[in-house]
Amino acid sequence: MMNPSFSDLAEVSVGQHFYWQLGDYQVHGQVLLTSWFVLGIISVLSFLGNSNLKSIPDGFQNFTELVTEFIRDLARTQIGEEEYLKWVPFLGTLFLFILVSNWSGALLPWHVIELPNGELAAPTNDINTTVALALLTSISYFYAGIRKKGLGYFKRYVEPAAFLLPINVLEDFTKPLSLSFRLFGNILADELVVGVLVALVPLVIPIPIMLLGVFTSAIQALVFSTLAGAYIGEALEDHH
Repeated sequence: MMNPSFSDLAEVSVGQHFYWQLGDYQVHGQVLLTSWFVLGIISVLSFLGNSNLKSIPDGFQNFTELVTEFIRDLARTQIGEEEYLKWVPFLGTLFLFILVSNWSGALLPWHVIELPNGELAAPTNDINTTVALALLTSISYFYAGIRKKGLGYFKRYVEPAAFLLPINVLEDFTKPLSLSFRLFGNILADELVVGVLVALVPLVIPIPIMLLGVFTSAIQALVFSTLAGAYIGEALEDHH
């Protein structure tokens, strides 16, 4: 009986996938394709909004400034006045990538594009993507706490009492799990519901469900970014 390798244990796979072989490794090609598409949309909008800045904004500059102010307010609320500006780019990137990814799944007919195996869907429809985003969030709040407090950051595990150590350690494991599975589960469920309704009643009923999916997709991006900011703010908080 062969023992599973580390790469076998590390892979998280749900459903069928279109694999690319890169050396000794297989990657989910359909996730990379849709992720590059999402990053392309964000890049184009960013270029249009910032290529010709004006003192009185108009057009796409209005849009980009509105998004920036929204992310700044979110970061200020969750992290605090002293540190929030450093984390605006990170939280903004999380929010925009998740939002555009979710909307691509809610609005674009990915399933009509045929692949040799598997099918195209929103990047956040794949659990590997959501786990990666959650792990980045965990690394970020550990980095924030250690950068500010040094090794004294780990004193929080025995506060307010030493017997809480196991619970506090377990909390750091449950945070990325809850972030990743919440986002993955909601996006997957939304796309499955729309897919079933389109197959059964292809003309009228799916439209309000798709509109509801657009709304819930935006909420999921906001929740993920807000929790990421809250975790970073908690790591930076001074405990007395």
